[in-house]
Amino acid sequence: MWRDLERTCDTLGLPFVRPKTFPQKTLLVARVALVGLAEVWGEDYCRAIYRAEFGAGQDIQESDAIAGVLTGLRLNAGAVLERAQSNDIKLQLRSQTEDAERLGIFGSPSFVTADGELFWGNDRLQAALNWAKR
Repeated sequence: MWRDLERTCDTLGLPFVRPKTFPQKTLLVARVALVGLAEVWGEDYCRAIYRAEFGAGQDIQESDAIAGVLTGLRLNAGAVLERAQSNDIKLQLRSQTEDAERLGIFGSPSFVTADGELFWGNDRLQAALNWAKR
């Protein structure tokens, strides 16, 4: 897996640093993503948190690392982290996790087409798009 990621990143011209700890606990990371995806900065955050973990080798399970990513996006990290710990965000993540389990999603990235076909992995994106166009 690690060698495959190195090759993929090299092909795409992306930096890659294997995190010292893997897998990392990403519950807070996911909650922050839900806050951001409800606003305009969510996609930027998702890319930045991946760069932090896999491009810089940061320990993103630490709230300081998440705060650093948020600050880098010129956001109020304290306010965002507080919102991410709210009951409504916790319930939303639980609900989305249950939906993912029901759909058979088990990893990232996963793609589910309108007719319920599941495609897993970045290398399956084009196959998922082709299937969806059928």
